[in-house]
Amino acid sequence: MLRSDLAIIARNVRSGSRILDVGCGDGQLMAALRDHKQVDARGLEIDPVNVATAVSRGLSVVQGDADSDLVDYPDGCFDYVILSQTLQTTRRPDFVLDHMLRIGKQAFVSFPNFAQWRIRMAHMFGGQMPVTEQLPHRWYDTPNIHHVTIDDFRDFLKDRGVVIEGQWFLSGNKPRKQALANLMAEHAVFLLRRG
Repeated sequence: MLRSDLAIIARNVRSGSRILDVGCGDGQLMAALRDHKQVDARGLEIDPVNVATAVSRGLSVVQGDADSDLVDYPDGCFDYVILSQTLQTTRRPDFVLDHMLRIGKQAFVSFPNFAQWRIRMAHMFGGQMPVTEQLPHRWYDTPNIHHVTIDDFRDFLKDRGVVIEGQWFLSGNKPRKQALANLMAEHAVFLLRRG
């Protein structure tokens, strides 16, 4: 069973598409898209154990870093470029997104919302970085180096002239309405294209 944000992405990818999954992990989304939507899937993953697991599933995955290796892909070579739960871990999310929209006609981006009310309450009343099911790491071992919120991301897209084609918000596995998403949603999924 796919993680909630990956399930949203899988439902919205057209059958037969060419995709690049950046930070593909063990290839779970790629395998589902290959098996159920007959996509031509490629993956880029930094962790060698995840690369080996994905390759053992018969997937085309190479070891690489989103911050440096997306420059090697030609313009417009994919229908979709997917970055799930990885944006906040990249050194330069702006460069990563620029390359995603250069090499793909559309891009899916999902990330944890650091403005969700539980996180705000943990800061206000506990005075510490929260550890939750969605953010299971402590401040000193977290891979998250950019604490992005839904409103931050929307402003970022507007400043760059990026068009939002679709947006979905989640609290746990449950969909959340757009109203008050920045306060209530734990995760966000955006479908983007260059303006």
